[in-house]
Amino acid sequence: MTATKHEIFVPGMGPPLSHYCDAVAIGELLFVSGILPLDDQSQLVGGDDAQAQAEQVFARLEQVLAAVGAQYADIVKVTLFLTDVNDRAAINGVRKRYFAQSRPASTLVEVSGLITPGARLEVEAIARLPRPAPYGV
Repeated sequence: MTATKHEIFVPGMGPPLSHYCDAVAIGELLFVSGILPLDDQSQLVGGDDAQAQAEQVFARLEQVLAAVGAQYADIVKVTLFLTDVNDRAAINGVRKRYFAQSRPASTLVEVSGLITPGARLEVEAIARLPRPAPYGV
């Protein structure tokens, strides 16, 4: 039996900036698209403050997880893209608060820029699903 792919669009996440969905569920896995520090109107949140931007990114990641009944403890892999690796310390405190005792596999990459001008970070994740698809989002 082949697992069915379910495209997930989460209410309140704002319109996609390109041709993608907020996440894809297939089998027991959830693949979360890169999340930027944007509000529901796709406007940058946090100005030039990396910590404030991280708060928005991790709160939005929590929205995506909640839409499928998952939580941070279900994340098995996270990738952070930073425009300045020196922001790691400011972002790491926010990250630790959201992940609490959970420690996913992780990659941090410094990039020259992100699709949204002024964005200092983008985060993508892979999580295990707490229940099988389909989902009502």
